[in-house]
Amino acid sequence: MTQMMKVADSLGRMLAELGVSQVFGVVGSGNYRVTNALVASGATYVAARHEAGAASMADAYSRITGDVSALSLHQGCGLTNALTGITEAAKCHTPLLVLAADTAVGDVTSNFHIDQDAAVRAVGATPMRIHSAETALADAARAFRVAQVERTTVVLSLPIDIQDREIAYPGPRPASNLRVPTPTVLTGDATELGEMMARAHRPVIIGGRGSRIAKRDLRELAAVTGALLIASGGARGVFEGDEWALDVVGGFATDSAAELVRDADLIVGFGVALNDWTTRGGTLLEKATLVQVDDRVGAIGKHRLVDLGIVGDTRAVARAVIAALAASGTTQAGYRTPEVADRIRTARYWADQDVEVVDEPGFIDPAALTNALDAILPDERVVVVDGGNVNAYPGAHLRVPDDEGYVLPLSFQSIGLGLASVIGAAVARPDRMAVLGTGDGSLLMGAVELETAVRLRLGVVIIAFNDSAYGAEIHLFPDSTPEEQEIVRFPDTDIAAIARGYGCDAITVRSLDDLGGVSAWLESDRDRPLVIDAKITGRASWLMAREHGH
Repeated sequence: MTQMMKVADSLGRMLAELGVSQVFGVVGSGNYRVTNALVASGATYVAARHEAGAASMADAYSRITGDVSALSLHQGCGLTNALTGITEAAKCHTPLLVLAADTAVGDVTSNFHIDQDAAVRAVGATPMRIHSAETALADAARAFRVAQVERTTVVLSLPIDIQDREIAYPGPRPASNLRVPTPTVLTGDATELGEMMARAHRPVIIGGRGSRIAKRDLRELAAVTGALLIASGGARGVFEGDEWALDVVGGFATDSAAELVRDADLIVGFGVALNDWTTRGGTLLEKATLVQVDDRVGAIGKHRLVDLGIVGDTRAVARAVIAALAASGTTQAGYRTPEVADRIRTARYWADQDVEVVDEPGFIDPAALTNALDAILPDERVVVVDGGNVNAYPGAHLRVPDDEGYVLPLSFQSIGLGLASVIGAAVARPDRMAVLGTGDGSLLMGAVELETAVRLRLGVVIIAFNDSAYGAEIHLFPDSTPEEQEIVRFPDTDIAAIARGYGCDAITVRSLDDLGGVSAWLESDRDRPLVIDAKITGRASWLMAREHGH
């Protein structure tokens, strides 16, 4: 039955009907009604303490689930507070719908007034808006479908005067079957790639985030062609459990795993950007013929020139190549020899590598700490990695169960997104333990969200690698004087005490002997976060040392 209601209420109801079931945000006057309408229509709302945190929560949630979540923001400053998280989401093609209130049409004197569309466009997200009361439902439905189908971050501006108008509900909206045409896999492309893989002696398949839909097909293709499998940082876990799969390529790879990739004569990237982080500045590709498969034309060759580029759905391309190989009757051992199998077993995980442990009384070696926690914490986990000098430890040493067990919010290279991201991860996968590895500087940037984690009764583990500094900057400039380094050094902060103040459980760790508190917390109800204030040695991480020659 048609009824009259305000546009804001209509938008909330319709978006919930379309599939928005999870909303994160900070509510002000401009987004109060639309957020309440979403909740009244069945969506779950998580109130963050800052818009920056809400953005990262929504980003992490949608990365893990693949569903379009909503981020609800006040006009003007609410949007600008969230822009770093929105930029991160846009760079990762996260399907996210940002509901950003906007000033009344034509009200350029409002304190809240900015050109929201220009701000959104500048950070790489897609600006859209409701244009009138009559078109509001159609405008919003279109924005939802663009986010969902094009896997992009859409910011939908909602002018407050239009929100306050009354319209008939249900009203006009675009058809719900919006689709982006899937590029047809040309028989010639599939045949050519199949022939290249059949000729290769040491083929390697790299799977990126775009390969998640094709992970079973890629394993089958690798088995037919004798290829090794390895995931990009963003897709870590996608091949977990396959005996011929290495863990992660690029900066986080073990040296032995990197050597196996570097020795490949053919590398085929499926849904992966092949950027400097993934390829170690291109050094992993120097011996190989390079093929890139992606459903976005602009992704092909963006970071590296390729010998063959195929535009298409990764699963469809993998199936077409498998069919082409079957038609030719081709199978081969490729890279899969007994000697390589032995190398893979020892090269796969950092926990199995020899890492020099620094003995500094009163401080714990971060590699030894992370390896110990990897063994203690449950295998069913979601690992979230923050930026900075220490990111190699949680990013590489903590193992993951699958591709829904890893969140790497580093496409914008911002530190400080980890705490909010681990909350979003925990909301997305309540059946798993969410684990964050972060630095002291990163954690303190957004420490207010500890209250959010406590309020939600989340049993997350937060490892704060505390070196009382912005450690990356210290190690990036090793020749700087102590006086120069003072601008990035800070007094020792009792992060455990701060965490307890928010209601977390917390322990301070200076040696492996202090980890008994972790075991005790694991045996508890785990109805609040555990924060580990790890006073770490001041050395450069192995990643920083390798990348910068320290």
